[in-house]
Amino acid sequence: MKHPLRVGRQVPGAGDVMLKRAILLLAAFAALFICVRLTDVRALDAAPAVAQSIPDTLGLDTKAKAAVVLDAATGRVLFAKNANARLPMASTTKIMSTLLTLEQDGQDEWFTVDPDAIRVEGSSMGLRVGDRVTLSALAYGMMLPSGNDAANAAAVRIAGSKEAFARMMNERAAELGMEDSHFVTPSGLDDNAHYSSAYDMALLTREALSNPRFAEICSQKSAKVCFGNPPADRWLSNHNRLLKLYPDAAGVKTGFTDAAGRCLVSYAQRGGVRLIVVTLNCPDDWNEHIKLYEHYFGALTQTAPGEMIPAADLPVTGGTQTYAAVTFEEPEPVALLPGERLDVTVTAEPFLYAPVQAGDVVGHALFSVGGQPVADVTLTAADDVAAVKGKTPLFTRLFGG
Repeated sequence: MKHPLRVGRQVPGAGDVMLKRAILLLAAFAALFICVRLTDVRALDAAPAVAQSIPDTLGLDTKAKAAVVLDAATGRVLFAKNANARLPMASTTKIMSTLLTLEQDGQDEWFTVDPDAIRVEGSSMGLRVGDRVTLSALAYGMMLPSGNDAANAAAVRIAGSKEAFARMMNERAAELGMEDSHFVTPSGLDDNAHYSSAYDMALLTREALSNPRFAEICSQKSAKVCFGNPPADRWLSNHNRLLKLYPDAAGVKTGFTDAAGRCLVSYAQRGGVRLIVVTLNCPDDWNEHIKLYEHYFGALTQTAPGEMIPAADLPVTGGTQTYAAVTFEEPEPVALLPGERLDVTVTAEPFLYAPVQAGDVVGHALFSVGGQPVADVTLTAADDVAAVKGKTPLFTRLFGG
């Protein structure tokens, strides 16, 4: 929803010509070198403000070797334990493999699986030599029964080899800022050079959930998928028991190897709050995730950032109107812990030059919690403002040329 941005307009008083020119000259230099900075900071929680570390653990601990709770809306870390430790992550690797698979063209094109790719140990979607399948079916095969055969088959189909696909995985990890990750196997089977961190897996999951197909697939308790020789419908069941144990859960992926232990990446939403929880090497992961969700869903409150943006019109030089209305898209609500406050810094141009077109960017509103950015709202002109034909240019008026 777009919101108008308005304030009362200032009417210039009378003055002699030299004074007016001096004022215009100062304004021109201001426009060249600075922007007007308006800051509105307010506490949005009734609890008294207290000094807090980021993330605030609320006195929590977890049995996991590493863990993160991430606000999916803003990317803000709410809880961290050994968040950047490089650890094996087992089949949660398939979050990356599935995301890359779903981003390819030809999701429903049939092909015959590579026989070497599907000869792999561990969990399987049931592929056999000679089976015909689609990339879409392989995505389900990776995310529900955690098929290592599905991951390898997708890798070879997309990149030509598992090694080439791993390079794609690492390139995408770098794009996402996953600084403590390195991928070797599409399936997540152990390799000394195959690792990630709880924080990196949360970053990856946030990106993956922005893909509607990924979000749909990982939320399914079971799904009917067609593959085989000849292709036939089969039911695949999801290994993620949290979907049955916790009503608010909506994904994402389990994992286990001897080296990695029990790994779980999950996603849940309640009352508009959307959280991602990652635990690596956690012997009681189902209960630990439920504990973390209950703690943070109970503690977080939401506020609408758009209500904090101070109202203002911007003056227009050389236009048919002297002021331009400013608007913005309402940002997603921000969840706050007790004692936290949402701060906003609004930066806008001191004035605009006609012509102005609706949609022109005229400023930004940067929101932060405890100094950590959580939203950047673009301010735009709401309407067109035409230039006055034949009007003397600004610098001609300034310098009397």
